[in-house]
Amino acid sequence: MPQNNSSLSNKSIGFIGLGFMGKPMARNLHRAGAKMIVHNRSPEPVKELVSEGMTSAESPADVAEQSDTIILMLTDTTAVETVITGKNGILEKLKDKTLVIDMGTTLMTTTKELAKKINASGGHYIDAPVSGGTHGAETGTLTIMAGGDADVIELARKLFEVLGTKTTHVGTIGAGQVAKSVNQMIVGLTIGAIAEGFSLARKAGIDEARVLEALGGGWAGSRVLEVHGKRMVDRNFTPGAKSTIQRKDMDQAIKLASSLGLEVPATKLNRDLYDVLIQGGYGDLDHSALIKAIAPDTI
Repeated sequence: MPQNNSSLSNKSIGFIGLGFMGKPMARNLHRAGAKMIVHNRSPEPVKELVSEGMTSAESPADVAEQSDTIILMLTDTTAVETVITGKNGILEKLKDKTLVIDMGTTLMTTTKELAKKINASGGHYIDAPVSGGTHGAETGTLTIMAGGDADVIELARKLFEVLGTKTTHVGTIGAGQVAKSVNQMIVGLTIGAIAEGFSLARKAGIDEARVLEALGGGWAGSRVLEVHGKRMVDRNFTPGAKSTIQRKDMDQAIKLASSLGLEVPATKLNRDLYDVLIQGGYGDLDHSALIKAIAPDTI
């Protein structure tokens, strides 16, 4: 957990979307001294954070009226569009030079359109999706993939340093979302490979814990293997990232690829396996639960 400091003491930061990722991120910004104005579709996390000293906002427009920076950590593209352009949305009360940062996973094409609207209203826009899961959100060790103008990203530098340990300026608006799609493709496909491999080990009567130990440090070794392989071995699918979210992100990557004339057959198969998992009633489990779709009789 990041230590309390005052690096953001001159900032009024609005935070919309207080789920598994958003709530701990808002806490870290609050610990860094920012005045936090929070809003969420359901009231429970807002009440919790207000009890810790943050300020509640009735709507996204109310957030915009009180903030010089607004962070969005929402479930999908539709939610981002609604929060920005809908009734009582950000655009209704956006102040001049307000910085809007979308840190969720949003379609690249929509990101570009929303950035144009924010810029036309006098604000600035960055797409800055993250990787690192709930652990990274809680400990302030997220990896941040930023798209936008370099000078605008620099405005968010101190904020990013509170939330993560690595920020990469990938390119112009939308570039962060492309990088996040690549990230999710690699994560999802790697989880699928681990699930198939461990299922093979179990069917062969081999202790998959020993297989995990054997693979560490070799060419198959990775952070995904270390974390999600251990989850599969322990049958611990308490969500760090839900399977429904992983499925959504894979589908988003497929749509992006299709718009660019690229076929991604392995990603399509992985999305379809997540569909099987979700249809089986396991959508709220961690995305490492994909092994249940591959070898349900071994779990």
